[in-house]
Amino acid sequence: MKKVSFAEFGGPEVLRLIDAEEPHAGPGQIRVAVRAAGVNPVDWRLREGQVLGAHPLELPSGVGLDAAGVVDEIGPGVRGVALGDRVFGEGASTYAELAVLWTWAPMPEGLTFAEAAGYPSVVETALRVLREVGVRPGQTLLVSGASGGVGSAVLQIARERGIKVIGTAGAANQEYLRALGALATTYDEGWTARVRGLGEIDAALDLAGSGVVPELVGLTGDPRRVVSIADLDAPAFGVRFSGTAGSMTDALAEAVELIAGGRLHIPVEKSYSLAEAAQAHSDSRAGHARGRRVILV
Repeated sequence: MKKVSFAEFGGPEVLRLIDAEEPHAGPGQIRVAVRAAGVNPVDWRLREGQVLGAHPLELPSGVGLDAAGVVDEIGPGVRGVALGDRVFGEGASTYAELAVLWTWAPMPEGLTFAEAAGYPSVVETALRVLREVGVRPGQTLLVSGASGGVGSAVLQIARERGIKVIGTAGAANQEYLRALGALATTYDEGWTARVRGLGEIDAALDLAGSGVVPELVGLTGDPRRVVSIADLDAPAFGVRFSGTAGSMTDALAEAVELIAGGRLHIPVEKSYSLAEAAQAHSDSRAGHARGRRVILV
């Protein structure tokens, strides 16, 4: 089978599309014929060799955590799923024709494989950071870098919970943020003054890692009211860096409920082939997404 792999840490150029042995489902796992894999910032952070704690790996390594596909092998002890089922979830080395998942759920009706692959890690991260930052209904949350996958989920979930959201993004994505229920502003010069003009900030999330953690602390007045998923230097400012995943099982269950109820939709901005994984990583690292990027298999 074909899979994307890397044998050394480095830039996108270290990614290779190789012939590899097929993986097999172990106890409590399933294997899927991958139809699409989510492209997440953690993918290229791991490829670069960033120390994220929750995702140790050995080289050579595959790439990818999220996938949507068709069940084609079921491991010992697994119940409630059948060969041929359409599922989405989390596993290992998902930029591949076949991948093992350890957490999964049935794909919601009406979703394409490309759409479904973009949800698992994004929704888990959105739910986790909303919990960690402690924002409550009636309060105002500032989201820096709000137009990507996690930001898109945060804005919609926060709206459902009665939380007012202010989002920053590039000029091209202002209407997109407003369509998701946020007050929007750009992150260019004078952005902090514009944010202050939109309301008092109770909590803030840094989703882009663009060096704005000090400003977010200033806007909230308390580093404990700021969480970053993208700036490894955040702890130097007293801000929590959230890199350890919570319950993917719970996140998938909530994602299915939100999607089925029409309360969560994350568009696929761009798709790539397995052979274009390096370009997908370059684009993901550059940011400026409107929704998700995925690999089609």
